[in-house]
Amino acid sequence: MTEIAPAATAGTPRNALVTGGNRGIGAAVCALLHRLGYRVMLAARDGVAAQQAAAAIAPDVVPVTLDVTDAGSVCRAREVCGPVDVLVNNAGVLLDDGAPPSGVDLSLVRRTLAVNALGSWQVCQVFVPDMVSRGWGRVVMVSSGTGAFSNGLFAGAPAYSVSKAMLNAVTVLLAAELAGTGVLVNAVNPGMVRTRMMPQASRSTTDAAGDVVAAVELPDDGPHGVFLRHGRPSGW
Repeated sequence: MTEIAPAATAGTPRNALVTGGNRGIGAAVCALLHRLGYRVMLAARDGVAAQQAAAAIAPDVVPVTLDVTDAGSVCRAREVCGPVDVLVNNAGVLLDDGAPPSGVDLSLVRRTLAVNALGSWQVCQVFVPDMVSRGWGRVVMVSSGTGAFSNGLFAGAPAYSVSKAMLNAVTVLLAAELAGTGVLVNAVNPGMVRTRMMPQASRSTTDAAGDVVAAVELPDDGPHGVFLRHGRPSGW
């Protein structure tokens, strides 16, 4: 787990929005950000799940109903949250585990891309302009080594692998656009983490959250447009 120092924020805490925050890595990220002094907005597609997960962390964690695949839902979430300083795009699905690339159901591919890549892209388009206008922000994409060409795309879950490769591409493109604006955009590879997607994995969600929050806590001259693994840039 990457070491995290408490956020040095004077006055009003920074606002942090985490998609897919109701369980797994997202819930652990919300808990850690809250502990570090951020005003946390925990977003989930299911509003009741968001409320329950937020209450389990602390009374002041704000639950937000947000379906990343629904443009109207994303805009309504912006009305609830207002401008945010930190956006963690964590919402994701794994629907095609074990399917071969030559035979995977393309409807599963479309659904996976809609959440894992296009969903994050859509949320960025709604929330990032506020960061740019205020001259400061952090965008963190929770990606995967399965989508890294340097690591080797994973044929055992082709839709998931392609969706994360696309998410990495969105990270690079958005980072190039926002260079010099004060908004840092990076992707994080948390490794194989023990979640509902991968219950047999050995790495804890707490350790993975440490890596994600390290990208949130980067200094203003920190890495931008890179793929981080254990806090260090790695190959796309």
